Amino acid sequence: MRVNAAFCRLLRLEGVWVRGVAFDPDRVVVRVALRRRRLVCPSCSYSTRWIENTQAHESVWRHLDLGVWRLEVRATLRRLRCPTHGVHVEGVPFAREGSRFTADLEDLVTWLVTKCDRTAVCRLVRVDWQTIGRIIERVGQEKLDPDRLDGLYEIGIDEVSWRKQHRYLTLVVDHRRGQVVWGTDGAGAVAADRFFAELDPPKSAPPRDPGAPPQLVIAGVDNEAGAAPQVGERAAKIAAISMDMGPGYALSAREHAPHAVICIDPFHVVALTTRALDEVRRGYWNELRSLDDKQAAKRFKDARWVLLKNPENLTEKQAATHRKLRDAGGDVWHAYTLKEALRSIFNSELEVEDVTVLLDEFITSATQSALAPFVRLAQTIRKHREGILAAVRLGVNNARVEALNNKVRLITRRAYGFHSARAALALVYLACGPIDLTLPHEQT
Repeated sequence: MRVNAAFCRLLRLEGVWVRGVAFDPDRVVVRVALRRRRLVCPSCSYSTRWIENTQAHESVWRHLDLGVWRLEVRATLRRLRCPTHGVHVEGVPFAREGSRFTADLEDLVTWLVTKCDRTAVCRLVRVDWQTIGRIIERVGQEKLDPDRLDGLYEIGIDEVSWRKQHRYLTLVVDHRRGQVVWGTDGAGAVAADRFFAELDPPKSAPPRDPGAPPQLVIAGVDNEAGAAPQVGERAAKIAAISMDMGPGYALSAREHAPHAVICIDPFHVVALTTRALDEVRRGYWNELRSLDDKQAAKRFKDARWVLLKNPENLTEKQAATHRKLRDAGGDVWHAYTLKEALRSIFNSELEVEDVTVLLDEFITSATQSALAPFVRLAQTIRKHREGILAAVRLGVNNARVEALNNKVRLITRRAYGFHSARAALALVYLACGPIDLTLPHEQT
């Protein structure tokens, strides 16, 4: 078998003939020619036989390595004039638009970044991390399902930090599919508004009848008395939205999906209780520090994790400290018993009626405790009481969202070298979204 024919079968590049193979000291160079005669615009489906001109140089793409050698694919391409995008180089069937890597290599890199850390990927494929960020952006944009926002009934909205200095990604999770279906840079109402705007893009107004009298439209004023807010077609199907107790997401949800039930995740309620307990502990610790006995403050500082951990997860040494705290009593132990009481409400499989009674009793106990952090906590829970009970009644909470967030936090640690939220978000889609990644040898 001739070398050209062998490499044609070996590379399995779509739509090309191998015209020559050269073996350099550090790489293998394969020169190819496109089989098709028509020129195709890489940005759209437009094709033509008219050749504007031919490139004076070869275009180069990096392909999967051949053993220890880099493998480069080279071709002399033609230029066409697209009525939409103007004059530019024709597209090739084996690489994505604007890329200098073949689709097979980009698919391999994309799969690796969801499984390995950045150092391993860069060393294995011999590509710098910034280039890998651009690769996963291209692959994610191509493979992301454009219909992923169809059929959303129960969703969760939450933010996750992807970089220092309060850089956040807002993620929307479909509870039924257990996947991240949408994301954007930022947090709060503005980010949620972007989701609803993409969920139901605004439609252009129909042309006005020339014979109809003009209508006075005043910006910012409801021009139709009693008019209900317009709800998009897909937003109208959303039955429940789980979120934390922040005001931003709830404000946007009430505006764009007023019919949907807002479910406050019990996970965040317990987290607030834990913070209140830690605030009481720190206050007592500061009191001990102001005394002459410095060792007492030092010994009590070690009790932090005993108070914050679940009792069933304590070590023998921590269990002994736990018993000492119980025998000592005081405000810290009172705060601990309140925390455990609330945690047991949501950890047990109780009916919503029982949870309602126990939650009201907790609000009363926390209010009467005279512990300032727990008094504020009781006010917060009372304010969001209906949303908390709705989450228990419907079984919709952010537990799956938080599980995905933990996975997102793990993979975004690999994205510390990324300087754009788009690359980090593309990595989230690839690892947790509705995208099925396949390696080159798995593709038919």
